[in-house]
Amino acid sequence: MGEIELVCTELGPALELLRGSGFRLDVIYPADSPSTAILTKNGATVRLTSEPGAALSDVLPPFEPDFVLTRASDGGGEGRAGMLYRDLIPSRLGGRYIASHIRIPQGGPVSDWVHYHRVRFQMIYVRSGWVRVVYEDQGEPFAMRAGDLVLQPPEIRHRVLESSPGLEVVEIGCPALHPTFAEHEMALPNGRGDPARSFSGQRFLRHVASDTPWTAFLAGEAQETGMDAATGGLAQVRTIRSTGAPLAFAPHRGELVFGFVLGGSARLDYRGEHAIGAGDCFAMPPGQQWTVSGESTDFQLLQVTTAALD
Repeated sequence: MGEIELVCTELGPALELLRGSGFRLDVIYPADSPSTAILTKNGATVRLTSEPGAALSDVLPPFEPDFVLTRASDGGGEGRAGMLYRDLIPSRLGGRYIASHIRIPQGGPVSDWVHYHRVRFQMIYVRSGWVRVVYEDQGEPFAMRAGDLVLQPPEIRHRVLESSPGLEVVEIGCPALHPTFAEHEMALPNGRGDPARSFSGQRFLRHVASDTPWTAFLAGEAQETGMDAATGGLAQVRTIRSTGAPLAFAPHRGELVFGFVLGGSARLDYRGEHAIGAGDCFAMPPGQQWTVSGESTDFQLLQVTTAALD
């Protein structure tokens, strides 16, 4: 049988109707605001979509640098598995990157399933609360807490199990539009497996903030994460805190230059002065100098940069 396309006004209710009639969900995208799902039943395939004509591409979109500043007060909506998503880079830098502030207000078990993503780069950083997760070949489920981070290498199977009330994470992925595949054959945990396994040249990384020392960085301090080694030089991630002096950032010669204010307040100096506070986010064009100054004593910043992917 061939694929049948069904067009709906809202994906969620139509998706539940098909699943209730015995269809199996195989693919859904995008994660932050699902519009398309592929389901199968007895050899039949249905492409259910609220955006007919929209299609995935295997070609990485061209990087389009831009200065982006989003505020904590900017709105969001419900995404995959009932999680609340706030778009941190609305321009998507040409479709190259997506950054999301994800919240689970109530906590408890998460209606997730074993799945994987077809991505070039994907990381999750916990801003507040805790979340219990499990990953392919990485042993038993574990809890991530504020300041912790994981690198999700391409196509690693994983599942979100439960969270505390008020969980907040920052997720960054490349490309911006990528599919989520349901894994129907593998149950997790799958034993100890192979913790050092390579997934398309990357290895799983679990950074635990409570085990990581603060070291000198610019005029402040930082917790380094080991992201550079885990990605083979593709990305760097650190948590930065102020010691009271301005933080002057040199030009970055890769692609993504991303900052998320974890707490406190400061002034961002780039193309003018911008007051920034907890929950605010920015992306810088590469090759530019910028400064953070006037930091409060509790100021902390998540910084993510990537190499030139081309």
